[in-house]
Amino acid sequence: MRVLRDGQVLAESTRPLLVREDGLPVRYYLPSEDVRLDLLTPSDTRTTCPYKGVASYWSLPDAPDIAWAYHEPLAAVTLLKDHLCFIGTESESADAESTDTEG
Repeated sequence: MRVLRDGQVLAESTRPLLVREDGLPVRYYLPSEDVRLDLLTPSDTRTTCPYKGVASYWSLPDAPDIAWAYHEPLAAVTLLKDHLCFIGTESESADAESTDTEG
């Protein structure tokens, strides 16, 4: 899977996790090692999901809070630890491991 923003590759992974939640589109979570963290700046934004825990966010200069991750996910979704998910990007994907969560 490859994640792009304005033609720039932000992440490229052969190990994405697919998360399916009720009423939401499938989300792709990529291992942090496969993300160009040098292009992203940590954000002060934090949100809490009752199913996954507290999310931390990263931004691009022109795209605030474009990615998030759960550094200490809840027990039911420990596979998501230190995997990032993007919004407002283009993606190209192939097969990936699937993880279902309630939500």
